[in-house]
Amino acid sequence: MSGIKPFTVDVPDETIDVIRARVAAYPWHEMPDDGGWEYGTNLDYLKEFCDYWVNEFDWRKQEAEINRFSHFKAPVDGIDLHYIHEKGSGENPRPLIISHGWPGTIVEFLDFIDLLAHPENHGGDVEDAFDVVAPSLPGFGFSGRPPRPYGPRKMASVFNALMTETLGYESYIAQGGDWGGAISSWLGFDHAPACRAIHINILTMRHKDGPQGSEEEAWATAFEQDQIMQNGYRTQQATKPQTLSYAMMDSPVGIAAWILEKMNAWSDTLGDDVESVYTKDQLLTNIMVYIVTRTFNTASWIYYGRREEGGRVLSPNGKRVEVPTSCALFPAELLAWPPRSYAERIYNITQWTEMSRGGHFAAMEQPDLLIEDIRKFARSLDKAENLKSKGRRHGNDESRISQDSGQG
Repeated sequence: MSGIKPFTVDVPDETIDVIRARVAAYPWHEMPDDGGWEYGTNLDYLKEFCDYWVNEFDWRKQEAEINRFSHFKAPVDGIDLHYIHEKGSGENPRPLIISHGWPGTIVEFLDFIDLLAHPENHGGDVEDAFDVVAPSLPGFGFSGRPPRPYGPRKMASVFNALMTETLGYESYIAQGGDWGGAISSWLGFDHAPACRAIHINILTMRHKDGPQGSEEEAWATAFEQDQIMQNGYRTQQATKPQTLSYAMMDSPVGIAAWILEKMNAWSDTLGDDVESVYTKDQLLTNIMVYIVTRTFNTASWIYYGRREEGGRVLSPNGKRVEVPTSCALFPAELLAWPPRSYAERIYNITQWTEMSRGGHFAAMEQPDLLIEDIRKFARSLDKAENLKSKGRRHGNDESRISQDSGQG
């Protein structure tokens, strides 16, 4: 555990003052006045949002919420990696690494970590507790930048080193949505048995053979149609992220608009009311992490990195993730889930849950649904391991009986 240092989020007053001044001085320009989100982030809403930002938002209050947990930094594979490490209650909490994505940060987990680590504080059973490790992805938030763009497979290697070498866990479960789902997939694929199981609430990976049968083909066609109006940001960040960064690093309002549009479009909102799911404080705190750490540019690199790693296909040889996999399907997920038959060619699925509500940012949108699904999955893993252990003991007993009989 050498090199681990406690970390506290403490943004200088001057940084906050500069951001507030830049937002207040933003040169608002002409946009369609229909009040909708058809062309992108709605002008009327963004003006209201920025007025709140300048006049009411209290970063120090949100910073204190972030600092409720135990934060650390450690050198991992050459990166100064930031992570929250919340030790779970009880005698035997299960190690769990949870990974966010883009445009998320560890802010996604602020109302989620305590539920995982200390279920007894929320009417749950202490036997369901986890040791929670929640890193900032390399290049995101409070983590250092990688030397060049890393994709999710390389980030999985970094996170496995964090869990096994830095923190000393022999085995762990991985959970994630968005890029965290891809990272968790690679943890299960490349780093078993240390990664003993994965729980994902998104399917980003693809099988080399593509869809098979009419149901899977219909899904693939509908998926491509659904993504036409969403692909712009993804293409830009996967090909020329540096060009985009010049404008974004100079404009807090630009970053807010870029992220808000995704939070609205990808969540299970009532109409286009993003605040039917999130508060302004939640939205702003997430956005501010990108701004105060100056990581909008390096966070976008992960798209470039995945393209270099080979894209969405898990295995050119058709291999799958063989560790037990739980899939949580939220109905408003941006990347619509395929039929289970397709997913089972990529994962060893042992739990498949179709949720009643929720979207892309499940830990923020529907923490109770997600937490119960993770707990159920962990219990099933424990049950399977206990049965396996009993089988091994039974086999040893039979072997001893056979040996004793032979000595007659």
